[in-house]
Amino acid sequence: MSMSAAAAADLFRREPDRFLDVGAGEVAYRCVGSGPDVLFVHGWPVSSATFRRLLPHLTDHVTCHLIDLPGAGNSRFTTNTPLTIDHHIHSVRRALDLLELRDVAVVGHDSGGMIARHAVAGDARLRALGLIDTEQSTGLSWRFKSFIAGRRVPGFGAALGWLAGRPRLRRNRLVLGDAFADRSLLDGEFDEFFLQPLHRSRTHRDAAIRLLKSFDHQHVRDLAELHRQIDVPVQLVWGEEDRFFPVEWAREMVADFPDAQLEVIAGAGLFSHEERPAEVARALLPVLANTR
Repeated sequence: MSMSAAAAADLFRREPDRFLDVGAGEVAYRCVGSGPDVLFVHGWPVSSATFRRLLPHLTDHVTCHLIDLPGAGNSRFTTNTPLTIDHHIHSVRRALDLLELRDVAVVGHDSGGMIARHAVAGDARLRALGLIDTEQSTGLSWRFKSFIAGRRVPGFGAALGWLAGRPRLRRNRLVLGDAFADRSLLDGEFDEFFLQPLHRSRTHRDAAIRLLKSFDHQHVRDLAELHRQIDVPVQLVWGEEDRFFPVEWAREMVADFPDAQLEVIAGAGLFSHEERPAEVARALLPVLANTR
């Protein structure tokens, strides 16, 4: 591996390469690697730094384009920036335009996978699609529904920020513990990049809650039809212990696409790419690098 894990993490401690004006807010942009172009779309409440552990396994083979959507990571936004799923869909499309990516694979994780499908379904520029532990056309699990139900509870944002800063409490399965098979991974870099901003920065915490409040079940109901429009190779990668997006439903979802395969990662949950990066990269690379 030409890029070390430490160098990959440091990439996200530095300022972005540049910012992309998506019309309302600015997307933070970083680029690393060489080879066919791949755009990465992160989920909630993280940033493109969530892909840091994949990079050492990918950068010798593909060019990784990494964006922080408005409200996340190093993006630029204000209280007037529309932090919604629909604006994130627009932001992905606008990023593709601004980066002039005309033959691109897209990888999305969690809500980033849903956003990516809405953004690129039927787009002639799309070469391949990678989906990691993301919303499913079958619907939403009770675990996911119970989490997003909290957005309507007064003080939910403050409570989330308070819990994010308390290692023992956040490992509870009803807080964030179910996101990982190995709950110790909620500490270290995951804490640094994602939980501490929620805990310490009201700006980032409010942005995360604004996005969560915009979640519309119609975005999920539309997925089955979108899948039929995606006629490029699709690689689904799923943590076997994902409690938010059950692997059984992922197996059913494969049939939605004209050309899709599923790789199940043992010993991993919702963040399979953080828990088992080498295995996830190995599953994705044949599609991303045009070698499948």
